Amino acid sequence: MGVGSCHNHTSMFFTIPTIMTWTRIVAIPLIVGVFYLPESAASQAERNLIATVMFVLFAATDWLDGYLARKLNQVSSFGAFLDPVADKFLVCASVLVLVHLGRADVFVALIIIGREIAISALREWMAQIGASKSVAVHMVGKLKTVAQMVAIPFLLFDGRLFGLIDTHVWGVWLIWIAALLTVWSMIYYLQKALPEIRARVK
Repeated sequence: MGVGSCHNHTSMFFTIPTIMTWTRIVAIPLIVGVFYLPESAASQAERNLIATVMFVLFAATDWLDGYLARKLNQVSSFGAFLDPVADKFLVCASVLVLVHLGRADVFVALIIIGREIAISALREWMAQIGASKSVAVHMVGKLKTVAQMVAIPFLLFDGRLFGLIDTHVWGVWLIWIAALLTVWSMIYYLQKALPEIRARVK
């Protein structure tokens, strides 16, 4: 392997969009760690606020890294692999924190995390057999993501927003809606993949 080839591999790992994707993985211990701060360092309300702001900022990098990758012409296969992995890590870790805090039901966590594992495995297998278009992202999956990405910061905040919105109540509703959409999208993807699975099993 030449010097140029080695440099290309290194630069692929550390383009601006990829670094932003890495920050979502780095964010996980930071968001979790906030809730382990002693009471003397930050009150529960302050910890909630810090974790919420961090989640929103790091989640926003998901949109930004995709935009920059296209804008700077730095789209890479490594970035395409790391981006959804970082998203899933951030969401799953945040949901587990919420379960630990008693703000989300354990069944919600099982549905959301279980679906991510199942669909990731399905997508990998479908890609191997050259049928990845069958499990392309669907509208239901996008709605699920929106519901999740609003529910999680609402539940992390766990208070009254602008003195009007009870984020806990709204967050609980939204996380259950996200869980239902999660099941719906999983059924949809499995139905799409079933003809391919049947063809391979025979």
